[in-house]
Amino acid sequence: MAAYPRAELEEMVERWLQANRDAEKAGNWPKYLGAMYTDDAEYRWNIGPNEEFVARSRKEIEEWALGVQMEGFEEWRYPYHRILIDEKQGEVIGLWRQVSPALREDGSHYEVAGIGGSWFRYGGNYKWEWQRDFFDLGNVKALFFELAADGKLDPAVKRKIGKLAKGQLLPGHEHLRQPPGFFKKLKGFMAMVRIALFNQ
Repeated sequence: MAAYPRAELEEMVERWLQANRDAEKAGNWPKYLGAMYTDDAEYRWNIGPNEEFVARSRKEIEEWALGVQMEGFEEWRYPYHRILIDEKQGEVIGLWRQVSPALREDGSHYEVAGIGGSWFRYGGNYKWEWQRDFFDLGNVKALFFELAADGKLDPAVKRKIGKLAKGQLLPGHEHLRQPPGFFKKLKGFMAMVRIALFNQ
């Protein structure tokens, strides 16, 4: 991992934050963020114990991570809460929130509880060469349930959830291991019921 001047990484962060603001304003993530990656960049995030999203080039990042995955989230905001820079390793961690444009009855925005983040590795020339996002998948699912119950889940998100429910992988989704079968899941569920009811 290469070291870089701190001033260069700080400038990279400022460019990245401005590109995010421009993307949020225009509702167009590929246009403003795609150019911020090297041609051979890799972008990942985890989707539970058995699945991972992986894009292995700038083209895949633009089409899959910033394209397909962001369909239905064009008007969401992802304000950064804190940025941490390690110039000796050329890495940056940004902590952010996930805020829906939809409003609750009390006027507040639907928002994923807690903090998410992105871990970047700088590739020089004001581009990222690697990125891994992390967030609380349970809180994301809980918010989707709430949005669905209130009739405010975007149609594009509904379509993607429908495909996943049928076992269809979206572009970039990869299995890490074989998901447990029905009887294994049932055994685990019954074990948790015993623990909850009988503390054993």
